[in-house]
Amino acid sequence: MSAPVNTFKQALKNGNHLIGCWSSFAEAVTAEIMGTAGFDWLVIDGEHAPNDIRSIRDQLIALAASPTHPVVRIPVGDTALIKMVLDAGAQTILVPMVESAEQARDLVRACHYPPQGVRGVGAMASRATQYGTVQDYIQTADDQICLLLQVENRAGIAALDAIAQVEGVDGVFIGPSDLSTDMGFQGNSAAPEVQAVIADAMKRIVAAGKAPGILGVTDEASQAYKDMGAQFHAVGIDVMLLTQAARALAARWKA
Repeated sequence: MSAPVNTFKQALKNGNHLIGCWSSFAEAVTAEIMGTAGFDWLVIDGEHAPNDIRSIRDQLIALAASPTHPVVRIPVGDTALIKMVLDAGAQTILVPMVESAEQARDLVRACHYPPQGVRGVGAMASRATQYGTVQDYIQTADDQICLLLQVENRAGIAALDAIAQVEGVDGVFIGPSDLSTDMGFQGNSAAPEVQAVIADAMKRIVAAGKAPGILGVTDEASQAYKDMGAQFHAVGIDVMLLTQAARALAARWKA
Protein backbone atom coordinates (compact mmCIF):
# COMPACT_ATOMS: atom_id res chain seq x y z
CA MET A 1 0.00 0.00 0.00
CA SER A 2 1.27 3.46 -0.97
CA ALA A 3 1.12 6.74 0.93
CA PRO A 4 -2.29 8.45 0.54
CA VAL A 5 -2.63 10.86 -2.36
CA ASN A 6 -2.31 14.46 -1.19
CA THR A 7 -5.45 15.93 -2.75
CA PHE A 8 -4.49 19.46 -1.69
CA LYS A 9 -1.16 19.22 -3.52
CA GLN A 10 -2.88 17.79 -6.58
CA ALA A 11 -5.44 20.61 -6.55
CA LEU A 12 -2.67 23.21 -6.45
CA LYS A 13 -1.01 21.54 -9.44
CA ASN A 14 -4.33 21.66 -11.27
CA GLY A 15 -4.62 25.39 -10.65
CA ASN A 16 -7.69 25.14 -8.42
CA HIS A 17 -8.67 28.06 -6.19
CA LEU A 18 -8.82 26.70 -2.62
CA ILE A 19 -10.56 28.51 0.24
CA GLY A 20 -9.22 27.95 3.74
CA CYS A 21 -9.41 29.10 7.32
CA TRP A 22 -7.12 29.26 10.34
CA SER A 23 -7.67 26.80 13.20
CA SER A 24 -6.28 28.45 16.33
CA PHE A 25 -8.17 26.97 19.28
CA ALA A 26 -5.72 24.03 19.47
CA GLU A 27 -8.58 21.66 20.26
CA ALA A 28 -9.62 18.56 18.35
CA VAL A 29 -13.35 19.16 18.75
CA THR A 30 -13.05 22.67 17.31
CA ALA A 31 -11.06 21.36 14.36
CA GLU A 32 -13.71 18.70 13.83
CA ILE A 33 -16.43 21.38 13.83
CA MET A 34 -14.47 23.53 11.38
CA GLY A 35 -14.07 20.47 9.18
CA THR A 36 -17.84 20.42 8.67
CA ALA A 37 -17.99 24.04 7.48
CA GLY A 38 -17.01 23.42 3.86
CA PHE A 39 -13.50 24.90 3.72
CA ASP A 40 -11.07 23.25 1.32
CA TRP A 41 -8.26 23.46 3.88
CA LEU A 42 -7.58 24.41 7.49
CA VAL A 43 -4.34 25.59 9.07
CA ILE A 44 -3.55 23.85 12.34
CA ASP A 45 -1.48 26.70 13.71
CA GLY A 46 1.61 25.68 15.65
CA GLU A 47 3.17 29.13 15.51
CA HIS A 48 0.74 31.43 17.32
CA ALA A 49 -1.77 28.96 18.80
CA PRO A 50 -1.02 26.89 21.94
CA ASN A 51 -0.34 23.65 20.09
CA ASP A 52 2.14 20.87 20.73
CA ILE A 53 2.75 17.64 18.83
CA ARG A 54 -0.02 15.83 20.72
CA SER A 55 -2.66 18.48 20.02
CA ILE A 56 -1.55 18.66 16.39
CA ARG A 57 -1.88 14.87 16.12
CA ASP A 58 -5.33 14.95 17.74
CA GLN A 59 -6.54 17.61 15.28
CA LEU A 60 -5.21 15.58 12.35
CA ILE A 61 -7.23 12.64 13.67
CA ALA A 62 -10.31 14.87 14.07
CA LEU A 63 -10.05 15.99 10.44
CA ALA A 64 -9.32 12.55 9.01
CA ALA A 65 -12.97 11.90 8.14
CA SER A 66 -13.46 15.41 6.77
CA PRO A 67 -13.15 16.59 3.16
CA THR A 68 -11.17 19.54 4.54
CA HIS A 69 -7.41 19.12 4.13
CA PRO A 70 -5.22 19.89 7.18
CA VAL A 71 -2.21 22.17 6.71
CA VAL A 72 0.11 22.18 9.71
CA ARG A 73 2.01 25.39 10.39
CA ILE A 74 5.06 24.67 12.50
CA PRO A 75 6.49 27.44 14.71
CA VAL A 76 9.89 27.46 13.01
CA GLY A 77 11.58 25.64 10.15
CA ASP A 78 13.30 23.01 12.27
CA THR A 79 14.15 19.57 10.85
CA ALA A 80 13.20 17.77 14.06
CA LEU A 81 9.79 19.47 14.21
CA ILE A 82 9.12 18.66 10.56
CA LYS A 83 9.94 15.01 11.19
CA MET A 84 7.56 14.83 14.14
CA VAL A 85 4.68 16.51 12.28
CA LEU A 86 5.10 14.30 9.21
CA ASP A 87 5.25 11.17 11.35
CA ALA A 88 2.04 12.32 13.05
CA GLY A 89 0.37 12.10 9.64
CA ALA A 90 0.56 15.59 8.18
CA GLN A 91 1.12 15.73 4.44
CA THR A 92 1.14 19.51 4.01
CA ILE A 93 3.39 21.79 6.05
CA LEU A 94 3.49 25.58 6.21
CA VAL A 95 6.77 27.11 7.42
CA PRO A 96 6.92 30.75 8.62
CA MET A 97 9.60 33.39 8.09
CA VAL A 98 11.51 31.98 5.12
CA GLU A 99 14.13 34.47 3.95
CA SER A 100 16.46 32.69 1.51
CA ALA A 101 16.70 30.00 -1.13
CA GLU A 102 19.24 28.18 1.05
CA GLN A 103 16.69 27.99 3.85
CA ALA A 104 14.07 26.77 1.37
CA ARG A 105 16.37 24.00 0.15
CA ASP A 106 17.04 22.90 3.74
CA LEU A 107 13.28 22.68 4.34
CA VAL A 108 12.78 20.59 1.21
CA ARG A 109 15.46 18.19 2.40
CA ALA A 110 13.80 17.96 5.82
CA CYS A 111 10.57 16.78 4.13
CA HIS A 112 12.21 14.02 2.07
CA TYR A 113 13.79 10.70 2.89
CA PRO A 114 17.41 9.98 1.93
CA PRO A 115 19.09 10.14 -0.49
CA GLN A 116 17.13 13.24 -1.60
CA GLY A 117 16.67 14.48 1.96
CA VAL A 118 17.38 13.98 5.64
CA ARG A 119 14.02 12.90 7.08
CA GLY A 120 14.50 10.27 9.76
CA VAL A 121 13.20 6.79 8.97
CA GLY A 122 10.90 5.81 11.81
CA ALA A 123 7.40 6.24 10.48
CA MET A 124 6.48 2.54 10.57
CA ALA A 125 5.61 3.00 14.27
CA SER A 126 3.64 6.19 13.66
CA ARG A 127 0.28 7.47 12.51
CA ALA A 128 1.72 8.43 9.08
CA THR A 129 1.80 4.76 8.09
CA GLN A 130 -1.34 3.87 10.03
CA TYR A 131 1.02 2.08 12.41
CA GLY A 132 2.66 -0.06 9.76
CA THR A 133 -0.37 -0.67 7.57
CA VAL A 134 0.97 1.52 4.73
CA GLN A 135 3.93 -0.73 4.00
CA ASP A 136 5.23 1.24 1.01
CA TYR A 137 5.10 4.57 2.82
CA ILE A 138 8.85 5.24 2.82
CA GLN A 139 9.06 4.52 -0.92
CA THR A 140 6.09 6.72 -1.83
CA ALA A 141 5.72 9.45 0.83
CA ASP A 142 8.03 12.05 -0.72
CA ASP A 143 5.80 12.65 -3.73
CA GLN A 144 2.78 13.31 -1.49
CA ILE A 145 4.39 15.88 0.82
CA CYS A 146 3.35 19.46 0.07
CA LEU A 147 5.69 22.19 1.31
CA LEU A 148 4.39 25.75 1.63
CA LEU A 149 6.76 28.54 2.62
CA GLN A 150 5.81 31.84 4.21
CA VAL A 151 7.49 35.00 2.95
CA GLU A 152 6.60 37.77 5.36
CA ASN A 153 9.34 40.37 5.64
CA ARG A 154 11.52 42.53 3.43
CA ALA A 155 14.35 40.01 3.41
CA GLY A 156 11.99 37.32 2.15
CA ILE A 157 10.53 39.60 -0.51
CA ALA A 158 14.03 40.46 -1.71
CA ALA A 159 14.82 36.73 -2.05
CA LEU A 160 11.37 35.74 -3.33
CA ASP A 161 12.38 34.86 -6.88
CA ALA A 162 15.16 32.56 -5.67
CA ILE A 163 12.92 30.97 -3.01
CA ALA A 164 10.14 30.30 -5.52
CA GLN A 165 12.58 28.62 -7.92
CA VAL A 166 13.58 25.94 -5.40
CA GLU A 167 12.49 22.49 -6.54
CA GLY A 168 10.28 20.82 -3.98
CA VAL A 169 8.54 24.01 -2.89
CA ASP A 170 4.87 23.75 -3.84
CA GLY A 171 3.59 27.16 -2.80
CA VAL A 172 4.59 30.48 -1.28
CA PHE A 173 2.35 32.14 1.28
CA ILE A 174 2.60 35.89 1.82
CA GLY A 175 2.14 36.93 5.47
CA PRO A 176 0.51 40.36 5.28
CA SER A 177 0.62 41.29 8.98
CA ASP A 178 4.30 40.55 9.50
CA LEU A 179 5.20 42.04 6.14
CA SER A 180 3.36 45.28 6.82
CA THR A 181 4.97 45.57 10.25
CA ASP A 182 8.44 44.95 8.86
CA MET A 183 7.75 47.63 6.25
CA GLY A 184 6.95 50.13 9.01
CA PHE A 185 3.13 50.01 8.87
CA GLN A 186 2.60 48.14 12.18
CA GLY A 187 0.19 45.49 10.96
CA ASN A 188 -1.69 47.75 8.54
CA SER A 189 -1.64 45.41 5.57
CA ALA A 190 -4.21 47.62 3.79
CA ALA A 191 -1.62 50.38 3.32
CA PRO A 192 -1.23 51.02 -0.43
CA GLU A 193 2.53 50.46 -0.23
CA VAL A 194 2.02 47.03 1.33
CA GLN A 195 -0.71 46.08 -1.12
CA ALA A 196 1.58 46.95 -4.02
CA VAL A 197 4.32 44.67 -2.65
CA ILE A 198 1.82 41.83 -2.14
CA ALA A 199 0.39 42.18 -5.64
CA ASP A 200 3.87 42.12 -7.15
CA ALA A 201 4.82 39.10 -5.02
CA MET A 202 1.77 37.18 -6.25
CA LYS A 203 2.79 37.76 -9.85
CA ARG A 204 6.36 36.64 -9.17
CA ILE A 205 5.21 33.44 -7.43
CA VAL A 206 2.95 32.54 -10.35
CA ALA A 207 5.73 33.34 -12.83
CA ALA A 208 7.95 30.83 -11.02
CA GLY A 209 5.30 28.14 -11.47
CA LYS A 210 4.33 27.97 -7.80
CA ALA A 211 1.00 28.48 -6.05
CA PRO A 212 0.54 31.82 -4.23
CA GLY A 213 -1.30 31.92 -0.92
CA ILE A 214 -2.36 34.50 1.68
CA LEU A 215 -4.71 35.16 4.61
CA GLY A 216 -7.38 37.86 4.62
CA VAL A 217 -9.50 38.52 7.70
CA THR A 218 -11.98 40.96 6.13
CA ASP A 219 -14.17 40.55 3.08
CA GLU A 220 -12.43 43.53 1.45
CA ALA A 221 -8.96 42.08 1.98
CA SER A 222 -10.00 38.61 0.84
CA GLN A 223 -11.56 39.94 -2.35
CA ALA A 224 -8.47 42.03 -3.07
CA TYR A 225 -6.20 39.01 -2.63
CA LYS A 226 -8.44 36.85 -4.80
CA ASP A 227 -8.25 39.53 -7.51
CA MET A 228 -4.45 39.50 -7.16
CA GLY A 229 -4.44 35.79 -7.97
CA ALA A 230 -4.21 34.05 -4.60
CA GLN A 231 -4.68 30.34 -5.20
CA PHE A 232 -4.76 28.87 -1.68
CA HIS A 233 -6.61 31.59 0.10
CA ALA A 234 -7.51 31.71 3.79
CA VAL A 235 -10.49 33.94 4.53
CA GLY A 236 -10.75 33.86 8.32
CA ILE A 237 -9.55 32.68 11.73
CA ASP A 238 -11.78 30.50 13.89
CA VAL A 239 -11.14 32.50 17.08
CA MET A 240 -12.09 35.72 15.32
CA LEU A 241 -15.22 34.14 13.86
CA LEU A 242 -16.39 33.14 17.33
CA THR A 243 -15.55 36.42 19.02
CA GLN A 244 -17.13 38.54 16.30
CA ALA A 245 -20.33 36.49 16.21
CA ALA A 246 -20.61 36.29 20.00
CA ARG A 247 -20.02 40.01 20.54
CA ALA A 248 -22.46 40.94 17.80
CA LEU A 249 -25.11 38.66 19.28
CA ALA A 250 -24.64 40.05 22.79
CA ALA A 251 -24.72 43.65 21.55
CA ARG A 252 -27.86 43.06 19.50
CA TRP A 253 -29.84 41.63 22.41
CA LYS A 254 -28.52 44.15 24.93
CA ALA A 255 -29.53 47.07 22.72
